[in-house]
Amino acid sequence: MFGYIKAYKPELRLKEWEMYKAVYCTLCKHLGKNYGVLSRFTLSYDFTFLCLLNMALDDGEVTFKRKCCKFNPFKKCNYCDNSDKYFFLPSATAMIMVYYKILDNIADEKGIKKLCYCAIKPLFSGAHKKAAQKYPEIEEIIKGYITEQARLEKEKCQNLDEAAMPTANALAKLFKMCATDDFNGRALGHLGYCMGRFIYISDALHDYTEDVKKGRYNPLITSDDYKARAQIQITTCVNESIKAFELLDIKRFKNILGNIIYLGLEEANKGVK
Repeated sequence: MFGYIKAYKPELRLKEWEMYKAVYCTLCKHLGKNYGVLSRFTLSYDFTFLCLLNMALDDGEVTFKRKCCKFNPFKKCNYCDNSDKYFFLPSATAMIMVYYKILDNIADEKGIKKLCYCAIKPLFSGAHKKAAQKYPEIEEIIKGYITEQARLEKEKCQNLDEAAMPTANALAKLFKMCATDDFNGRALGHLGYCMGRFIYISDALHDYTEDVKKGRYNPLITSDDYKARAQIQITTCVNESIKAFELLDIKRFKNILGNIIYLGLEEANKGVK
């Protein structure tokens, strides 16, 4: 994930924002506890969304407790209490995805950047191995996604639908792992697919200018009106995500998740030049 899945703060109530931050901080704590201090630097609101989704469909109780922040002992944060089971899958996904992203960057980059990625690879190898052993299904999903994406980029695929497919399929499978029953599983699969397409196309749109400048692959480059082309696809993805979200049996955090789906996705691409 790339930082496009987050809440629109101005429209959240204070209580909801504090809960959202509590899930974010708990994920940070969980990453550090299970995968080491460096894993905290992979923290993002994208994986926070996956935590929220994992918690929202389950009947188990979620409580909050205020504790000192590990990074800033003088600051207190809210944390989810006795809720570890909801964070295992998102944190493992983060570790596996970050590792394969490093491998992908090593293959793509040159010079000093390539050396930097080669240097940090061993720092995440242990965390990746631990996560992959615990969740071999996630390992297979992400490995397949990165491999297929690399193939399409090597072929310089200009079909936007085809180029977005690996990300869409990967998120569909990951989201379905949060399902508590078949019905929610189907809705989650469609939600993940649409949000995966949204993420890929948004990333291509945001990177367009730099990719053109540096001669890098981008499926939007051959389009005369790349912004309009991307925006049509993004709007469709958002609308389909909303439809899938409304089918889910949400038991908690509905307003927070709704804020992300209805408002956060729209805000993600505002102001793109």
